[in-house]
Amino acid sequence: MLELRNVARTAGSEVCVAETTLALERGSVNVLLGPTGSGKTSLLRLMAGLDRPTAGSIWFDGADVTGRPVRQRNVAMVYQQFVNYPTLSVYENIASPLRVAAVAAAEIDRRVLETAERLKLGPYLQRKPAELSGGQQQRTALARAIVKAAPLVLLDEPLANLDYKLREELREELPRLFADTGSILVYATTEPAEALLLGGATATLSQGRITQFGPTLAVFREPGDLITAQTFSDPPLNTIAVAKRGARFVAEGFASPAPAMADGDYILGLRPHHLRLDADGPALHGVVRVCEITGSETYVHLQIAGRDWVLLAGGVRSLQPGAAVQVSFDPAQLMVFHADGQAASARKAAA
Repeated sequence: MLELRNVARTAGSEVCVAETTLALERGSVNVLLGPTGSGKTSLLRLMAGLDRPTAGSIWFDGADVTGRPVRQRNVAMVYQQFVNYPTLSVYENIASPLRVAAVAAAEIDRRVLETAERLKLGPYLQRKPAELSGGQQQRTALARAIVKAAPLVLLDEPLANLDYKLREELREELPRLFADTGSILVYATTEPAEALLLGGATATLSQGRITQFGPTLAVFREPGDLITAQTFSDPPLNTIAVAKRGARFVAEGFASPAPAMADGDYILGLRPHHLRLDADGPALHGVVRVCEITGSETYVHLQIAGRDWVLLAGGVRSLQPGAAVQVSFDPAQLMVFHADGQAASARKAAA
């Protein structure tokens, strides 16, 4: 188990990681989700031993490793900008951590060939990195992390620079690639969809602070605060400040049935895929700003109640800018937050 006990790191007046307590089990897949600058890489560097915390301690399998340098830890790390040894073949790149560990030659050969096969690198083992595509180079870096069989594997946006098809393939394969090792896998990403595909557990980060940690679907469906809901929404979460009066939420240009809760001021959140065009439910009047057609889906950017909202519609929708549309939603999908951003309802929002 990896444990961060009240860990924090500052650089001058800048807070890189706010006080954090976190426990990650062996064999688990864990996602650090947050925008650029939220503290994901800083947290990974503390876990790896590349940086030392300014407060708190780090424990691994019951031992305090806070002051132990990275070279004395059995950690594998893969970065967004893949790093390979340019003068070594793919085979030797993958084998390098095993040679450092003085593993027997026959065992090195077995593990390198097995790992290369799993990552579809078999035909390229005698090539140098410069002779590979970007995807093949990143798979080589991943293979080096896998072959090491380290108990802690840290992946810092490792697929961000790959083409879409390869990124999708590796997203699905990564949990399986590490499943048999019993390693703790920690994967940093800015993309909510990536967190959902990887599953496991997710920690959402904002300004160096973990806002929520738990099973990925639970964090997605039941965010504990508005920041977590916004972090776990792409396209951005649609929000509106409302007042609850009796059985309704109301704002200028907006009205919806409300659950049994105290009257007062609230913030409502609706994910783009929970909005529908011309369907049953509470009706909102919207004005189209622009449509983004992705092929199988269309992002419709709207003005609703004086705010910019996004609706995700299936298929191809061709709507002209300035067109008036009716937008509806299921009130059960509303996420309700107090004015201070804390969740006001424990009701599940359907995925």
